[in-house]
Amino acid sequence: MPQLLEKSQLIRGVLAGERVPLARGISWIENEHEDAAELLDACYARSGNAYRIGITGPPGAGKSTLVTRLATAFRERGETVAIVAVDPTSPFSGGALLGDRVRMGELAGDRGVFIRSMATRGSLGGLAVHTAQVCDVFDAAGFTRILIETVGVGQSELEVAQTADTTAVVLVPESGDAVQAMKAGLMEIADVFVMNKSDREGAERAAHAIRSALELRAPTSGWRIPVESTVASTGQGVDTLRERLEEHLGFLRGSGDLERRRRQRLEQRLRELVRERLWAGYERRVSAEARRRALEDVLERRLTPRQAAERLANS
Repeated sequence: MPQLLEKSQLIRGVLAGERVPLARGISWIENEHEDAAELLDACYARSGNAYRIGITGPPGAGKSTLVTRLATAFRERGETVAIVAVDPTSPFSGGALLGDRVRMGELAGDRGVFIRSMATRGSLGGLAVHTAQVCDVFDAAGFTRILIETVGVGQSELEVAQTADTTAVVLVPESGDAVQAMKAGLMEIADVFVMNKSDREGAERAAHAIRSALELRAPTSGWRIPVESTVASTGQGVDTLRERLEEHLGFLRGSGDLERRRRQRLEQRLRELVRERLWAGYERRVSAEARRRALEDVLERRLTPRQAAERLANS
């Protein structure tokens, strides 16, 4: 009974936006606690109101500093801000630096900002496995703007587009030929391009290269993708970037794309949950020895991978 009471108190605290229950509830989700599902169910009914912004781009682009400045700009306009900063997991220790809360120290003490660092835990897409669920919790807790900063691992960052309403791709002049970024698939996911550290040599040339590449691209919607220049370390251009993000939110609402994107996001999550449950059922039903024997048959060319998979699935 005490455990049930504690759980109900925690859920009420999360929905009220209380910081300690929020921190503990997110830990439940990350650690797949037995009560995490009940917490997520309670949060889901209250979610769907926050504007989720993905901030992605190569390592060293200044994403953490830019996120800090954006959070401050949103706070100045009365928005409450949750920041999900995803850090890479060490392949050796399994730990993560989780250093964004250090880099975002100037936001400390602001009760309207909540920063949570998460480890990727082997996820290749630059996003922690439970990032979307954590965003649901922040949404239900009443935060109006959620900033999702990805690890910055290159092509596999495309995952961010499945989690955010708007995706901002951050580049710097030193990244090399900006058009190379287009080949990484970032062109397909960017709603806004940001040329950060634009006070450095080559910034205008790099920004022009992106604009030229965008001009050659067949339009996929009525939104004209802007390329904004910022110097996050000083705050230059951040207010304009915030305005562009808000403009994109207005466009999404007016065109119906916001509902479409969120529908696709939920469809993707349903697929993942069903796949997860089916796999768990398969592992309970088929012994490790049977799986080992099937692998040996494939290695010895007695079965093809397809034949072995069919045998295991039907056993």
